Amino acid sequence: MTATGTFGLSSEARNLQWLLGNLVEEVPGVHSVAVVSSDGLLLLSSDPEQNAAQATGQDTVTPREGPKGSGADLATIVSGIGSLTIGAAGLMDGGGVKQTMVAMDEGSLFVMSISDGSLLGVHATPDCDMSVVAYHMALFVGRAGHVLTPEVRSELRKSMERGL
Repeated sequence: MTATGTFGLSSEARNLQWLLGNLVEEVPGVHSVAVVSSDGLLLLSSDPEQNAAQATGQDTVTPREGPKGSGADLATIVSGIGSLTIGAAGLMDGGGVKQTMVAMDEGSLFVMSISDGSLLGVHATPDCDMSVVAYHMALFVGRAGHVLTPEVRSELRKSMERGL
């Protein structure tokens, strides 16, 4: 689910796309998912409009009624929350941040660290089963952590840039 779909990507990058797609399709209540690099760049997104436009080769994406829910917006939020929680953990001598959850009236946001410093962010419905979402995120992180090498991160970044 990167900018260029699956065409021309390595098997590792396609595997990450498949894992991301499964997370969105199999977990009830999940709206969108984003994987963000340690420097805040969007690597993978489940944003259906973004992915459809990029797969067809369009240079731009028709804006939605508002910015809510776009993959880029989710990536920005996930990166910011990740940075805040890492800073807070450092001030509190709390060690590494494993997961952050924000419960809102109209939704839930989960952020989980991936072994390389990247982050997995999930936006879900307010009535989602939080333990199920967290479990599937942990599965994704466990499977993606060893695959998300510097080479694959670079490949995913380039594929997102080509599609924008």
